[in-house]
Amino acid sequence: MPVPALAGRLSNGETIYCGWVSLPEPLVAEAVARSGFDCVLLDMQHGQLDIGSVMTEIGAVALAGKPTVVRVALGDDATASRALDLGAEAVIAPMINTVEDARRLAAATKFPPLGERSWGPTRAMALQGIEQASHYLESANRFCLTFAMIETVRALDALDAILGVDGIDGVFVGPFDLSVSLSAGRRVGPGDETVDVAIRRIAERAGAAGKIAGIYASTAEWARSYRSFGYRFIAVGADQVYLTSGATEMLEAARES
Repeated sequence: MPVPALAGRLSNGETIYCGWVSLPEPLVAEAVARSGFDCVLLDMQHGQLDIGSVMTEIGAVALAGKPTVVRVALGDDATASRALDLGAEAVIAPMINTVEDARRLAAATKFPPLGERSWGPTRAMALQGIEQASHYLESANRFCLTFAMIETVRALDALDAILGVDGIDGVFVGPFDLSVSLSAGRRVGPGDETVDVAIRRIAERAGAAGKIAGIYASTAEWARSYRSFGYRFIAVGADQVYLTSGATEMLEAARES
């Protein structure tokens, strides 16, 4: 049976760089996949994506030969399960602040005995080249990855307990929300020293628990820093940034005398 790419590469210790897509256009997702990223993340929390556009974009990314990750909206465990049914190889859930939050997420994304995920991965099996239902069931809890976002003071306080939940494969840091929470709403400062200390600690605790440490990096420079901290799953930039920065660079070069 084929081994889904994302879980296999992460289990081998590779560092994965993920493109970020928020626009509901499959050609954009496919272009990002073909640009060299290891996978593509579809953002349903703050992007313009609904379940229909997620379905078509997962297919477009698969056409480019890459795996897809879906970040669901706040508290939307049902869509986390649906994203996996549609062929996503991982889901990320925002604002997982407690052990109870983590357990609910794991229940929605893992089959028994780890969770209570309902059976229905027809599209996923087709995209992943799995013909027998028994093969998917036997391996899905290993290759369908579940990430809990750590982005608040409450989540930091419960970090070790969240990491200890069976069915949570890793954590994913949101530096912007983390900075807002750590500053008690006074500033957006993902580069603040207090945020930096917390980000380092999260990577250390995830490593100690044998779980994957993931994070969003808005720039290449931050991506390199996070990699040095021990993060192995790094989302870099975003589709609208790729479009505007590329267009700006080309136009400025064209205008040079």
